[in-house]
Amino acid sequence: MARLILFDIDGTLVHTGHAGRSAFARTFATEFNLHHGVEKIKFAGRTDVSLVREFLGFHQIPATPENFRRFFDNYVFWLHEILEQTNGDACRGVRKFIADLLALKNPPMLGLLTGNIRLGAEIKLRRYDLWEMFHFGAFADDHEERNHIAAAALKRGRRVLGDDLRPEEIVVVGDTPFDVECGKFIGARVLAVATGGAKSHELQSHKPDWLVEDLTQISVKEICGRDGVPPSQNLGRQ
Repeated sequence: MARLILFDIDGTLVHTGHAGRSAFARTFATEFNLHHGVEKIKFAGRTDVSLVREFLGFHQIPATPENFRRFFDNYVFWLHEILEQTNGDACRGVRKFIADLLALKNPPMLGLLTGNIRLGAEIKLRRYDLWEMFHFGAFADDHEERNHIAAAALKRGRRVLGDDLRPEEIVVVGDTPFDVECGKFIGARVLAVATGGAKSHELQSHKPDWLVEDLTQISVKEICGRDGVPPSQNLGRQ
């Protein structure tokens, strides 16, 4: 039985019209006078901190705490401004899927496991009225590497739900191979959705416990173990 569901954000919960990428570009242009290079970076599944480090490296700028602070202080401003002018919405099936989770007799706790910094995550999810759905999260503020962000999420989950929370009682929901990898890193089960950064065949090669095109294709009872179907029988569901 799943006691904790951890959601990635970009491409899993919401499509923002690439607002994050645009905010990165605007921040580097206005704060560092750097106008090229963002187009070379692959954003899907990455953490905000690793993206900034890579871009600074392109331009041979020291990745100092001060430069990270300069970036993120401005980034959240531009992210908010750009989101207000950008069309976007929750990914297909997300709102019903969350509603169905919360309607279960013994609903699991909902959390976030994302490469966004916390404030960036909040800005994105508040824009689409989803932020209040989640009890806690683990973010790029916790660590630069997603696997260790997952470890932080497990630690927080045990703090909230009790030390008896087992990794197999956690389901990580994400749209990239990085999400599958970090879920396995902590021993969680993984529901992969092809709504964002990777195609189904790419996700399948990383062997998630479930694989769907979007969240309309699977019931919450299947992933929460409340329908009598052993999780192993759902492997590779498409």
